[in-house]
Amino acid sequence: MYKMAGKIRGFYHAYVGQEAIAAGCMTATNQEDPFITGYRDHGLALAKGVSPNAGMAELYGKATGISKGKGGSMHFFSKEHYFYGGHGIVGAQIGTGAGLAFAEQYRGSKNIVVCFFGDGAARQGMLHEVFNLAMLWKLPVIFVCENNNYAMGTSIERTSNVIDIYKLADAYEMPADKLDGMSPEAVHEGIARAAKRAREGDGPTLLEMKTYRYKGHSVSDPQKYRSKDEVEEYKDQDPITKVSKTILENNYASVTELKAIDDKIAAIVEASVKFAEESPWPDDNELLKDVYIDSSYPFIVD
Repeated sequence: MYKMAGKIRGFYHAYVGQEAIAAGCMTATNQEDPFITGYRDHGLALAKGVSPNAGMAELYGKATGISKGKGGSMHFFSKEHYFYGGHGIVGAQIGTGAGLAFAEQYRGSKNIVVCFFGDGAARQGMLHEVFNLAMLWKLPVIFVCENNNYAMGTSIERTSNVIDIYKLADAYEMPADKLDGMSPEAVHEGIARAAKRAREGDGPTLLEMKTYRYKGHSVSDPQKYRSKDEVEEYKDQDPITKVSKTILENNYASVTELKAIDDKIAAIVEASVKFAEESPWPDDNELLKDVYIDSSYPFIVD
């Protein structure tokens, strides 16, 4: 059992409880399909293929991190794995996700973009501007709202008259649906339908995934806005527990085989911590690299 040691500086927004969304999205999309999300980004980054070593090193702020130790918890990024962040500004990724989709459309690829945001980000004006243009231009993008019930510490009922977020798409005649975000099967089926529509040139879809986070907004959150009973009630729907039960009931694997998977994961985590601990800090001369460019750089538009 790990104890809080204070080695990860800044905020850390855990994805625990929302794993079914990452898993279901991966099985219904292609590796080349770009993903973009907010600051609760670690689970999706790992799903897209970012190595645990590179992820853990980034949390530690080390040079071997996926963003060279300069992004930290909220800014994982890997062009190699088609993972475009990790964005700390609430809702900013909604516009950037549409931009990625426009680029794929412009190039004539068959790739689709999956743009993730939380229920809090659904309150941003950016969302409405993007939805309008996405429908107007029939952009190949799936908007996924990971609705975990709370925007930081504020429940959705306290911030909006519309508590079914998928209904926001109605104003733009955008196809939308609400899915069980604690079920990877339900997520897979919903994403597969939306991906088919996007690849065929029929435009975007909004999918509201009802999920839950067992940790607070960040791990330092005292969570006084919800009861322990509520958290325990949602743990009965835990996606990993549900998947394990399905696997055993259908004889896809044995208890021993599942235990071996758990042991393998634990070993990977231990190895990634060791890797991060032993990795070097970024050099001082790395401070401004990848941040600014020479203003005299000749921009060419073909």
